[in-house]
Amino acid sequence: MNPALQTSASGMIAQQRMIDVIANNLANVNTTGFKRSRASFEDVLYETLQGETLVNYQGSQTVAPVQVGKGVRVASIQRFHQQGTVNQTGRPYDLAVEGDGMFQIQRPDGSTAYTRDGSFTLSSTGALVTGNGYLVQPGITIPSDAVSVSVSSNGIVAVTTGDIGSTPVEIGRIELVRFANPTGLESLGENLYRETVASGQPITGQPQDAGFGRVAQGNLEGSNVEIVVEMTDMIAAQRAYEINAKAIRATDDMMQATNDLVR
Repeated sequence: MNPALQTSASGMIAQQRMIDVIANNLANVNTTGFKRSRASFEDVLYETLQGETLVNYQGSQTVAPVQVGKGVRVASIQRFHQQGTVNQTGRPYDLAVEGDGMFQIQRPDGSTAYTRDGSFTLSSTGALVTGNGYLVQPGITIPSDAVSVSVSSNGIVAVTTGDIGSTPVEIGRIELVRFANPTGLESLGENLYRETVASGQPITGQPQDAGFGRVAQGNLEGSNVEIVVEMTDMIAAQRAYEINAKAIRATDDMMQATNDLVR
């Protein structure tokens, strides 16, 4: 196969991957706590047609080697964990983190996952859970006779019962975790992440501790996707895809012309 065909094909594949990433960003523009991703590319191996050439022996002057590239490939897909817009909901079990902290979630298999999605609710037993029924860690259970629930900015959960003149009683505290490299977390779907070797081990702390951020009750963090940026990147990827397709057609036309000469 003509090398130009393979090179141009690699360019089309790379731009298709970029469109895939952009499409996922746009699909999740209204997903709570979603973090946008970006595809990065790198060139691949080069064919050296001629090595370094000595052009002036006495002056020891050389020219650079003659090399032809063989295309492009996806180097990485990086996730950006910048803060999303915090939107007020007024719902007492909606919690947003203003900072780098993440909530801890216990999955059905007993493992721990992490999320920025604080749209929590209560189970039939009063336990604080995610929309999919996964327990928030450490476990917090709201008494059945509670008439109001408050979560302070430092994560203290307090309830008020129906007794006249009763004062709020602390029943637990929200804990947060952060990572040295949150980009290294593995996405599990359901707005959950899992630690990896690349992310490092979770660092546990309290809201308002240095580096963890504060908890805002009655608020949710929106995605950090910027539609204008995604649309601009989409146009650039589309144009790059088209020009690689034109390179394939040009190569095919040149091969056809060569075949016609042979005939």
